[in-house]
Amino acid sequence: MIPVVTSWQQATWIALDILLVAILIYQVLVMIRGTRAAPMLAGLILVSITFYLARIGELTTLNWVVAHVLPYVVFALIVVFQSEIRHVLADLGRRLTFLSSSSAEGDSYDDIVLAANLFSQHQTGALIVIEREIGLRTHIESGVPLEARLSYDLLATIFRPSAPLHDGAVIVQKDRIAAAACFLPLSMNPLLSTQLGTRHRAGIGITEETDAIAVICSEETGAISFAVGGHIERDLTVEQLRERLGAELRRHLAPVALPTPIAQPIDDVEANMNSSYIESTQQRKSDTEPQP
Repeated sequence: MIPVVTSWQQATWIALDILLVAILIYQVLVMIRGTRAAPMLAGLILVSITFYLARIGELTTLNWVVAHVLPYVVFALIVVFQSEIRHVLADLGRRLTFLSSSSAEGDSYDDIVLAANLFSQHQTGALIVIEREIGLRTHIESGVPLEARLSYDLLATIFRPSAPLHDGAVIVQKDRIAAAACFLPLSMNPLLSTQLGTRHRAGIGITEETDAIAVICSEETGAISFAVGGHIERDLTVEQLRERLGAELRRHLAPVALPTPIAQPIDDVEANMNSSYIESTQQRKSDTEPQP
């Protein structure tokens, strides 16, 4: 029976109730859009409609199956959608807090953009993960602890091909590098391109389980990729990477001087990176020195 509205206060509460339910349904649909949960949800709705029609049509056998199977469906859904549920709850908790605006203040990630530009020029594989609200302590403990200030120089040194820490991921906490050579969970999403290797799948995997941001540089092509929320954006330019970082961190990243490519090709990869590193360092020092 439809309740009768007797006062404007009751009408207000009913309107608020409908609005909250609509917002909740909309947010859930936005969160699962483009993920593997979307087709599974469509299949679940189809099965629910079939069971409803069976109850209306008084199909005795099917109704018996539904009555005995339905209590276990909830547990099955939790197992199947465990990663999506974890991501939705984490995103909801992040939306309800006001820490994101304050934590981003004073954090500078221009060095990541500079390092990504260097790695892209010389086709150096790199994986940089930026921690946000959800802690990455478990993954930090799997690597080599550094607790060093985030800098372009240190990133270039860590991901140098001959460096012992170049394999694995670097995890950044605010303005510090917490650890290097960290192990990350690989994404098991079957819809990902087969061209994506272990480094890219690890970058996507950590963003599926947490709200972290991953910057990935391909060793084969030098392409820069950006992963967040289980989605990956490939073949970004340096300017696009800066814009995406600024958008996700909810602040403006001012343009910085980028290292220019070396005119003369060098066969030795290490010498090539060292030359670019020296050139960019000199350029940055000249920008900071006062003009006479």
